[in-house]
Amino acid sequence: MSDQTVQANAVPGLSPADEAVLRDALKRCSPATLEAALAYRRSGELASIAPVVLGIIERFVDPEHRTLLKSGNTDLRVIEDLGVDSLTMLEVVMLVEESLKITIKNEELRELRTLADINAFIEARVCGRPVPAPPRHFAPEAVAEVLPMQSPFLFVQEATVAAALATGRYQVAGTEFFLQGHFKNNPVLPASIMLEALGQLAVLFLLRSGVPELELPVDPAAVFFTGCEGVRCSRVVKPGETLALSVRPKRIKAPLAVFEGTVKVDGEKAAFAEEITLTFGYVVPVATASTVPVAEVAPAGAQPASG
Repeated sequence: MSDQTVQANAVPGLSPADEAVLRDALKRCSPATLEAALAYRRSGELASIAPVVLGIIERFVDPEHRTLLKSGNTDLRVIEDLGVDSLTMLEVVMLVEESLKITIKNEELRELRTLADINAFIEARVCGRPVPAPPRHFAPEAVAEVLPMQSPFLFVQEATVAAALATGRYQVAGTEFFLQGHFKNNPVLPASIMLEALGQLAVLFLLRSGVPELELPVDPAAVFFTGCEGVRCSRVVKPGETLALSVRPKRIKAPLAVFEGTVKVDGEKAAFAEEITLTFGYVVPVATASTVPVAEVAPAGAQPASG
């Protein structure tokens, strides 16, 4: 099976009657959505899946969200960012199922939060591959519980951690202590804070991703920033704006972990770091009585043996 196509065992084909049904089902979607669906049903082109899903979601979102949808940002959350409620999401899924001839269970649907989640799930389903394990979502209180950094120096308000990616968000309130002097009468988020936010998200990945490169649980008190290379900042961030954070692990081999990090605001890249390097240590197992050799455990009151 190639990376670009799946064959008849996954795609039932497209008869004239099927095509008529498909055209009717997608009549309120864009012509590009219909053409992508036809291409997929005729030849099984994987490259056609994402345009079909995107076009169907566009059909159901409010007009004010469509520009955001077309930004190409696959980290957009379907409910929170695009305003799709649970019933509308069910309509989206039903039309995707009909268009691509797949089945999505309700319990699977609950795990699909972003456009990237949906695309990865559907591609795995149509290819007959195991569906990726759902990312773990961390609400603000869960982030604060896991990370050693705390307010007022905590710059990840919510996050999602998967095997190859962690994403997070931080809204600049404007009341942060460092904005009082950065700058006079012109508050601007320091670039160093954006890098700190990426580093904190990378720490969360180490603590909760469970990737095989991490042989033991990572100790929250033993993770430290050691370096950052290839940094580029391309956008000023002001109070009221929200950082969309993402980090991807590049290399993990204890005691070092190297990540690539990106910060976006409204779909525009604000900062990028080619390599963010952290050092970490594992939780040291606590020795118990059962782990101590019997010969080393002397009875209470026993005296050392004489020579």
